[in-house]
Amino acid sequence: MNILFVHQNFPGQFRHVAPELARLGHRVVALGVNATPHKLRGVEHLFHQPGTDDGLREGAPAALAELHGKLVRGDSAARAMTELKARGFVPDVVFAHPGWGEALYIKDVFPAARLLIYAEYYYGAEGGDLAFDPEFTRLDLPNLTQARLKNTHLLHALAAADAGLSPTEFQRDQHPAWFHPRITVLHDGIDTQRFVPDPKASVSLRSAGVTLRAGEEVLTFVARELEPYRGFHTFMRSLPLLQRLRPQARIVIVGGDGASYGRAAPAGTTWKQVFLKEVAGGLDMSRIHFVGKVPHEVLTQLMQVSAAHVYLTYPFVLSWSLLEAMSIGCAIVGSDTAPLREVVRDGENGFLTDFFDPQALARKAAEVLERRAELTALRANARETVVQRFDLPRHCLPGWTRFVLGDAA
Repeated sequence: MNILFVHQNFPGQFRHVAPELARLGHRVVALGVNATPHKLRGVEHLFHQPGTDDGLREGAPAALAELHGKLVRGDSAARAMTELKARGFVPDVVFAHPGWGEALYIKDVFPAARLLIYAEYYYGAEGGDLAFDPEFTRLDLPNLTQARLKNTHLLHALAAADAGLSPTEFQRDQHPAWFHPRITVLHDGIDTQRFVPDPKASVSLRSAGVTLRAGEEVLTFVARELEPYRGFHTFMRSLPLLQRLRPQARIVIVGGDGASYGRAAPAGTTWKQVFLKEVAGGLDMSRIHFVGKVPHEVLTQLMQVSAAHVYLTYPFVLSWSLLEAMSIGCAIVGSDTAPLREVVRDGENGFLTDFFDPQALARKAAEVLERRAELTALRANARETVVQRFDLPRHCLPGWTRFVLGDAA
């Protein structure tokens, strides 16, 4: 079969399935915008370059400008696919991530292809992120209309698609109900042989002159960006009480200073600066370590030495980092929000606390640190959850392969 993957940041979620399909003898081509640093074996990589068309009138609404950007990307991808078709490549299957607009015109270029979409998220649905946190989001008309426009390109992809795939039930259920029967729920997968416990693990924080070791009183917090969508504000507000309860704990915070989701911090500042200023008077900063973004192998080592791993999120996309931490056997202290309730059973394979209650978070995290030597069974249960439900080679990759090949599998 001829198979085309379309993803702005290829390989993204297709990192494992694309080379696997090539290994099985299929011709696999990938179309993206941003070049990946490592070529995937057997996969032909092509790139398109969306223009910076400024055809919108000055002062156009931000939501319209965002949609315009998606249209520009869709047009660029369509032209690249037309060139690919002219060179003789006609896919039997196209699997696209529609999030940035590249899927808009796939069926116009390849009408006979089976179109699959990665149904990662649909904005504004009840129970989702839109009005979850009243401190930063409001359910008013401007936000509602912006969410509706934000879904325009996603709706086009859904209407044209033959099937979709979502990594969690929560993410599936955010999509319109009429499309649910066509969505397969299957996570991208976790390499549980890579993300393993290591009782001898250690990691050095050079700037602090500190080496952390498994078994020590170490708490970790990880997010791509330190922002409200991932509960950074609640976490920071928990730290004064947490440090009073556990004054010897080392707190390691991983994440960048930007904003991946939601609104940006006030002009000229970052969310890290905003919330650190709010609580700085009550903190011992000598035991709090902001390490920025770190290589994945270092992140793994941090999780291996972690005695308590905090993961908070709005009702939104579930982070790979949570499942990697569970595979490593971390004692999770997470937010009692829909994405986590799918994988964390409170008191069995982790702990859940109210997203909006920093004091409850501090007390639970302090309890986990104090009892860290007693939580062997809970840590083992966390790992077993990932092994049984999210293991890459045994479960997820075979499922993705069957999904792409359909009746040909």
